[in-house]
Amino acid sequence: MNVEYTDAPTAALEATTGDNMPCPYCGHLLPKEAERCDRCDWVRGATQTAEAKASDAVAVMFSIVPGLGHIYKGHILAGLLWMIGAIPVGIFVFLAAFASAGWGLGLFFFYLAAAMLHAYGIEDRVVPPKEDEGEEY
Repeated sequence: MNVEYTDAPTAALEATTGDNMPCPYCGHLLPKEAERCDRCDWVRGATQTAEAKASDAVAVMFSIVPGLGHIYKGHILAGLLWMIGAIPVGIFVFLAAFASAGWGLGLFFFYLAAAMLHAYGIEDRVVPPKEDEGEEY
């Protein structure tokens, strides 16, 4: 008896005759060399396992330090730019706090909210593992 455990249900795609293959997402017949499906958003090479997806909520939490959420999702350059951008924003907020009797400190929260919103909405660049062996018991 061979029992295999997977996190996602298997999608049994039937082999078709000729030069066609079914789309992994919607099952529409495509040419074998197709790079994308014209009925759904499948793109060849873009298929990832659930384990390879970065969590949007974790990226937002990491963005308490601007840029860490972007680095977590695989956008290192964007994360470094958000971190470097926090320096002039911090200086501006510090000066605005003096000019407004402390009320200017609230401006930094707008920068944090923008970094968190961008980290939430940016597409993942996390590389999927080479071979998903599943869980072993």
